[in-house]
Formats: sequence, structure tokens, C-alpha cells
Amino acid sequence: MPAEGLRDQLIVRGHASDVTISAAASSSLAVYLELLEHWNRRINLTSLPLDPPSDAAIDRLIIEPVAAARRLMPGDRLVVDLGSGGGSPALPLKIAARQIALVMVESRARKAAFLREAVRRLELAETQVETARFEDVATEPALAGRADVVTVRAVRADAGLRTAAESLLRPGGRLFWFGELPSDSPLLEGALQVADRHMLVAGQAQGLVVLRAG
Repeated sequence: MPAEGLRDQLIVRGHASDVTISAAASSSLAVYLELLEHWNRRINLTSLPLDPPSDAAIDRLIIEPVAAARRLMPGDRLVVDLGSGGGSPALPLKIAARQIALVMVESRARKAAFLREAVRRLELAETQVETARFEDVATEPALAGRADVVTVRAVRADAGLRTAAESLLRPGGRLFWFGELPSDSPLLEGALQVADRHMLVAGQAQGLVVLRAG
């Protein structure tokens, strides 16, 4: 799809969910999608259709994280994304909220290479990629207890994830969980408590669950 048509599609999908995407942001998001589609031919980054991107793919990969950026607080500074994979929600969130410092954690070297290339192409300041297990990153002195927000999508919600998130978050920090979260989820067996739930895309039940650290 020509870049102009992709930018227009992004803006239209945003309007459908009451999400405003600026011209500058739409250009960066289009570059991200084009890069994702190119790399996805070689390594499995997403199963969503990208050539051309379907409305559902744009809603999931772009509109949801851009809408979630509105749930950041003015004082939020450090965001850590766990299991970053193909870069969503982390990269669109960063494009929508340039003021944050972003750390993406991805254990698979080839996916981490994609993330670094995306950061370079998008010229994102204060953005780094850690090729490591999030359980290990969570104990690093530079990050432990410092994150204002931890973001997670398509990562198994087990005790290991809960422990890592609790280690990374400062007191009062929040976990942004993209997707459904059952009441018996292991994420709710520790200090994290559900604070809010938000619908991100019009007409979809799956959205954002915000959990707060005690």
C-alpha cells in the first residue's frame, strides 16, 4: 500500500475509536508498519495480515497502544515493555508519548534485532532494547523499583511475570495489561491490584486492564 494511503487508513481507524493521530505520528506509525511487514516475511513477528494491513491489524497493533497512551499520567517517565516481540504496544505507545523513556525486553535475538532497527529508523530518543529474559532484567539496579509503567501483551500471565512486574514497578506504579484478564489470573495473586479497565477500540470487549502496585 502506498505510504499516503496507509497514513490515511491509520487516521480513519483512529477516528473510529475517538483516537486522534497527528500527521507526524501517522507518518512514523506507517514506517513502523512497513518495517514490521518487511521483517515479518523472514521471522514470525505477528500473525496479523500486513500486506496490506487489515483494519483489525491496525486496531490491534496501532490504535490500542495509541489509545492506551492517554492513560499515562503527567509524571510517568519510565515505561518497561516485557516480551516486546514485534514492537506493539511499546513502539506505537512511544510514538504517541515521546516524553517517556522506553525499555523493551525481548529474549529472542532476531526479534531484538528487529526492535533495534525499528528504533533506529523511527529515530526514537531514550529508547533501548534489552536482549534478555524479563526475569533477569527485573533485578537490574538501573530498573528494579523504578518503572512508572510496565506494559505487557501476549505474554503468559504466570507467577514469573507477576514477580518481574512487581520487581520493576515503583510503589504506585501500574501494569498495563493488553487483553482480557480472568479473575483467577496469577497476576492477581500478589501485590498487584486491578485499578481500572478500559475499552480501547470501539466495539471490542478486549481492552486494557490497569493494575497498580502497592
